[in-house]
Amino acid sequence: SKATVSVLYWKTMSLTKVAEFKTHGGMVLKYTHDSYTTHTKMTFNIFIPATATKDNLGLPLYFLAGLTCTEDNFMVKCGAQVHAARHNVVLIAPDTSPRGAGIEGEDDSWDFGTGAGFYVNATAEKWSKHYNMFDYVNKELQEIVEANFPVLPGFRGITGHSMGGHGALISAFKNPNQYVSVSAFSPICHPTKCPWGEKAFTNYLGSVEAGKDWDATELMLKNGPFPFTIMCDVGTADPWSVGAEVNQLRPDDFDAAMKEKGQDHISRKHEGYEHGYYFVSTFIEDHIKFHAEEISKAAARGK
Repeated sequence: SKATVSVLYWKTMSLTKVAEFKTHGGMVLKYTHDSYTTHTKMTFNIFIPATATKDNLGLPLYFLAGLTCTEDNFMVKCGAQVHAARHNVVLIAPDTSPRGAGIEGEDDSWDFGTGAGFYVNATAEKWSKHYNMFDYVNKELQEIVEANFPVLPGFRGITGHSMGGHGALISAFKNPNQYVSVSAFSPICHPTKCPWGEKAFTNYLGSVEAGKDWDATELMLKNGPFPFTIMCDVGTADPWSVGAEVNQLRPDDFDAAMKEKGQDHISRKHEGYEHGYYFVSTFIEDHIKFHAEEISKAAARGK
C-alpha cells in the first residue's frame, strides 16, 4: 500500500540529527531531512519523554507555530516539556515554511513566504512546488515520526498558535479521521475575512474565494460538527484582535460557527492576556492534559 511504502522509505532513509538537549528527564532532538512535499530541506524538533519507549509508546502531539516562527519557538519558549513528561506526551514541532526555495519575493515580507507558509498546499504555479505545508504536516512528517520514534501510531493530537492555530484547526477539519484531539491558542479563525489570510490565499491559491477550503470558520459551517472536542484559548488583550484597527483573528466568528453547528467545544477567554508565548506558556499545561486525556480515551476504545 502507499502507506506501507512511505513507512519503509523513511525506515531506510536517514534523518540527520543536528542537535540534542536533555530536559525534564527526556530529550529534545532536532532533525533535518530532504522533503518530498516541499522539495527543500526541512527541520523539526521532537521532545521524547523518558517514559516513552517501544514498550510504552508516547502520545503524539503536533504543535504548529505562527508567523515568523521556526521549529524552535515553541520548544524554547513554552516550557511545555515538563507537562509533556508528566503525561507521556511526545511533542513534535515543525518549521513554519520551506526555506531557501529560491522563489522571487519569498523573503520580502514577514507575513508571507518564508516563515509564513500558512499550512496550505499552494496551487499558484510560482509557489506550488515548494509551499505544501499542509501535506508536509499531515502526511510526510507523520510518516517520519511514526516510523522512527516511540509514538502511538494512528492516535494523534494537534495544536498551534496564531497562524499555527489556524493550521491545527484546518488540519483536523480536513482530516477528521486522522486526529482524535485538536486545540488552538489565539488562532486566525476566519482568514478569508482578514488581511493576513487574504494576502496568503491570493498569492498561494490564486484568490480569497479559494481560501474558503482552508478556513476554519468556513469549514466548520460547511462540514461541521466534527467528531472531537475543540479547545480554543484567546486573550482579551490580544492586539491582533481586541481593540485592533483590523481584527486578524476573529474568534467570535468561529465561536458562532461552532454554536450554529452544535460542535462540542471548549472556548475560553483569558482576561488581560495578549498574543505571544507568555500567553501560550501560561495555558500549555491545560492543553497538554486535554490532549493526553483525549488521545488515551481514543486509544482505549480503539478510536
